[in-house]
Amino acid sequence: MEKRARFKSAWLPYALVTPQILVTLLFFFWPAAQALYQSVLIQDSFGTTSQFVWFDNFRDLFNDANYLESFKTTAMFSIMVAFFGLSLSLILAVFADRIIKGASVYKTFLIWPYAVSPVVVGVLWLFLMNPTLGVIAHALRNIGVEWNNLLNGTHAMILIVMAAIWKQISYNFLFFLAGLQAIPKSLIEAAAIDGAGPVRRFFTIVFPLLSPTTFFLLVINIVYSFFDTFAIIEATTHGGPGKETEILVYKVFQDGFRGGDLGSSAAQSVVLMVIVITLTVLQFKYVERKVQYS
Repeated sequence: MEKRARFKSAWLPYALVTPQILVTLLFFFWPAAQALYQSVLIQDSFGTTSQFVWFDNFRDLFNDANYLESFKTTAMFSIMVAFFGLSLSLILAVFADRIIKGASVYKTFLIWPYAVSPVVVGVLWLFLMNPTLGVIAHALRNIGVEWNNLLNGTHAMILIVMAAIWKQISYNFLFFLAGLQAIPKSLIEAAAIDGAGPVRRFFTIVFPLLSPTTFFLLVINIVYSFFDTFAIIEATTHGGPGKETEILVYKVFQDGFRGGDLGSSAAQSVVLMVIVITLTVLQFKYVERKVQYS
């Protein structure tokens, strides 16, 4: 028999949701409104004087070749982080789900990276890939690859992609593992009895049943690559060499806090917010159609 919670007091439900509403208003709607307001202003570096300029900040942005190039950099970065991060996490989850002896040890090791802060992740990978002192860079030199993320833009992009994937892989792994463990083993055993091999069983049974989890993680990873990777880039490449790794969120910081152009920085924040909201809506409208919830 289904049980439903009933509140005897009329004000109690509102009291329970008030903290979440306040947090949302304070940390999302208020900053978003401030960004919208500041995006139509030109301000000095200290924010003491301002001039209303309508949409001049946005026009200047889309006439800036460096800003347009950062779109390409962000798209390439986010696609690689989402695709390779989800793929590797799924492979690890599949192998971890099959392990019987010492399974908890493997799972614990795979979860640990999520507890590390993004700045520490950036510094860790910066040392590992350092052209002169890095262990991985030294191993690459031994096989004939001259690694130098300080001068080579492609190497710098690979560095931040690997660091971002390593930071997020534990989060993806947990959800994939939970999804795998929720799949009835009887379905897989029945397919095996019918003669389906491991690969066919995975793509015809396991992966379709994981589609809700995969869709959720796709949305999360796109948002993660757009916003939460700022600290990794700041700790490793600072958007360089040149502007090869300057994604949109880092350019907001670079122009606003280092360049002192608060109006342009606010306009970039608005554009970034619109892009992420649009991508999320498109994913729910088109990608979710292929998700099987039963």
